[in-house]
Amino acid sequence: WFLALGAVIAGIVRGFAGFGTAMIYLPFAAQVLGPFEALTTLIVKDLIVPLMHVPRALRDGHPKDVLRLGVGAVVTVPLGVLVLSLVEPVVFRWAVSVVALVLLVMLAAGVRYKGRLTPPLIYGTGGLGGFLAGSVGIPGPPVIMLYMASTLPTKAVRANNTLYLILADIILIGVLAWNDYLVASAFLLGVLMI
Repeated sequence: WFLALGAVIAGIVRGFAGFGTAMIYLPFAAQVLGPFEALTTLIVKDLIVPLMHVPRALRDGHPKDVLRLGVGAVVTVPLGVLVLSLVEPVVFRWAVSVVALVLLVMLAAGVRYKGRLTPPLIYGTGGLGGFLAGSVGIPGPPVIMLYMASTLPTKAVRANNTLYLILADIILIGVLAWNDYLVASAFLLGVLMI
């Protein structure tokens, strides 16, 4: 019931804001599941539903920038997963909660990047998001903070965020599978949390 409560709240936030699932769900999941079980359930529940938004997001967003974010994430997700594999589950619980809280405070406080969106900045932001995806399962906030201050139209910001979060989940699935960290029993639990 505790995990389902986290999934319901995360779903409401995701539906309203277009992001935030991991920041809400993982602090709940980390209390009752191991790190890789929590990430597996998150990926399953977080990847399926947003897929219906891909065609529109490809039209409204800037896929070239999303690919740059993805390249950055491909480089750093394995490093984040390596860090996660080396820490105790209690460290994961604390880290995911602290990172989610700090990022929430930063988003609420209006911390945003105000400069020009250059390709190196986009690669780097994708890399930071990738490291956070692998280590604490929260890839979105660096990208969200970057794009929310941009001059892009709102629909392009939402589209880029949607595409990046889907891409980050796919990259994370690949890295976890490659390292035998996906937890098969958590797949069904993830389906139930959808």
